[in-house]
Amino acid sequence: MLQLSSLTKGFGDRLLFENVNWQIAAGDRVGLCGPNGAGKTTLLRMVAGLDEADSGGVIKQSATTIGYLPQDGLSHSGRTLLDEVSSAFQPLLKVKQAMHEIEEQLADDKRTPDEQAAMLERYSDLQHRFRDEDGYTIELRVAGVLDGLGFTPEQFAQPTDTFSGGWQMRIALATLILRQPHVLLLDEPTNHLDLEARNWLEDFLADYPHALILVSHDRYFMDRVVTRIAEVGLRTLTPYNGTYSEYLVARDARITALLEQKRRQDEEITRVRLFIDRFRYQATKAAQVQSRIKMLDKIVPIEVPVARKRVHFSFPDCRRSGRIALELQGIRKAYGTAVVLDGVDAHIERGDRIAIVGPNGAGKSTLMRMLSGTEAPDAGARIEGHNLVAQYFAQDEATRLDPKLTVYDTLGSSSSTEMLPSIRNILGGFLFSGDDIYKPVGVLSGGERTRLAVARMLLQPSNTLMLDEPTNHLDIDSTNVLLDALKAFRGTLIFVSHDRYFVEQLATSIIEVGRGEASLYPGTYEEFRWSKTQRAATSKEAPRTGPTAANAPKPPPGDTPAVPASDGKSDRNERKRRNQDDRRRQRAESAKLKRIDDLERRIADREREIREVEGLMAAPGFYDDRQAAHPVIARYEKLMWDVGDLMGQWEAMQQVDGDHGPRS
Repeated sequence: MLQLSSLTKGFGDRLLFENVNWQIAAGDRVGLCGPNGAGKTTLLRMVAGLDEADSGGVIKQSATTIGYLPQDGLSHSGRTLLDEVSSAFQPLLKVKQAMHEIEEQLADDKRTPDEQAAMLERYSDLQHRFRDEDGYTIELRVAGVLDGLGFTPEQFAQPTDTFSGGWQMRIALATLILRQPHVLLLDEPTNHLDLEARNWLEDFLADYPHALILVSHDRYFMDRVVTRIAEVGLRTLTPYNGTYSEYLVARDARITALLEQKRRQDEEITRVRLFIDRFRYQATKAAQVQSRIKMLDKIVPIEVPVARKRVHFSFPDCRRSGRIALELQGIRKAYGTAVVLDGVDAHIERGDRIAIVGPNGAGKSTLMRMLSGTEAPDAGARIEGHNLVAQYFAQDEATRLDPKLTVYDTLGSSSSTEMLPSIRNILGGFLFSGDDIYKPVGVLSGGERTRLAVARMLLQPSNTLMLDEPTNHLDIDSTNVLLDALKAFRGTLIFVSHDRYFVEQLATSIIEVGRGEASLYPGTYEEFRWSKTQRAATSKEAPRTGPTAANAPKPPPGDTPAVPASDGKSDRNERKRRNQDDRRRQRAESAKLKRIDDLERRIADREREIREVEGLMAAPGFYDDRQAAHPVIARYEKLMWDVGDLMGQWEAMQQVDGDHGPRS
């Protein structure tokens, strides 16, 4: 369907691609991978016909349609949202318009019978085409895609030029995927999507009927969508079958094999050169020397991709916070008439790893500002725990860097003395190497500034981190550096991220923000999604009349509960009391679940130690030296007592009490 034939492309003295041959078949789902600057976006633009190759080119069938979504730079104006996205069905809309015109013409009594018969035949053909191509479902399909990408029905009639840059890209994405080109090219399509929209797009692209070429720094998204990988690097494309995770394994195996081949090649070249140098001036060996010189000229050196150095470091020491790190009580925040948070409580304990999720505009960043104390609430209180040393990474953190400082000085001026030796190491992990570290911050791109701001954060001591979209503009390697650092962080972590893999790897609790509320869900993001699905299914099976219907007592069969008179104020007080009761129960249940998790973890640790000690005790000759065996036996007995005590506590926590049922 589409192929690259001897494609060569370079910029100045830098060659990105050299004689590349590659083929895309119908239904292929390909992920383009490679370091920043390798040429992924350039390749997409050449396939889309926006850039030309220096030699060779892109060959496609005449009927093949190609759709391209760039990273940014798109804007729309002059139409409503619904009209703009509906333009994806322009050919069908023209058919619909032609049908309307024929309907008007048929109402004209001056038409002869022959003309009317011809118009009716034309109308029938158009109607069949419109029906066969699902023209009657256009509005339904448009509404489904817009809803999946986070647009509300109230926005359908809104002019497109009133939407911000991120929403402009969503409009372009909606139009493109509804058009369903034969080859769909997506360059970082998840950059402007929240988690729910990403989840929807994953499912949509998994069922996309045509070919797809995708660039994304979201590892989980790549795993869900693509079935092949093309690695961009060393002026060529290297194909791999499988998902992104499978590609990582296959790539490591390939590089290991290449390194071994290169080692053997280097040894052979060294051996040949030694022979040449030794016998170059001996007449009896002249023929053999010339033969080996020709052999060296024919050898094609094996190239190995430059291995990215994996950065490992420890956070600077910081005193430990108290058991309760931070609390919000009855927080309310409004901007004009828009109430973002209303009566929100949050109880953050030391060691919590909480991901804040919700659709764009729900109030995630507002909640982060309330937690960090950078913005005051309209009502309610923020209470810091003992010894809290918090660090807040805002979405616009990159704009706060001093443009006059160099990259290196930016980190050096804000790090402790013991962390100074780690600066170059960390900068390398975030793609700053060589002379790049001496560039002034003022000349860096937006993405480079974000990477530098993240690197600076890692060098500052704290026991509580609050991060608002720290992975924006980070490639997969840089995200992994940050991920490894946060996994090793021993303090409290609260973060907002639209990177599904990042959330899955870090979060042990979820706070969902929306409709002015912030609800805590113990567990991983996957467990949170499952819980929402179950609740949605239950809600459909048994509709509720209000937010507290689940807690209301059920009337006896045949009885109709009376509706007491209300003055409005008592209703609000009752709802407030019930909401407070719900939050108290939720906090109690959360604390109980955390206690059970802690007991289960401690039991597992003790049982693992018991198995290790049992292995020592089962070794031949263990009891021959009683003096050496005695402390091991004493350790074994203590571990057994510990497990018994912990199991007793665990069983007590599992018992049904007045407020909570047993843990399932």
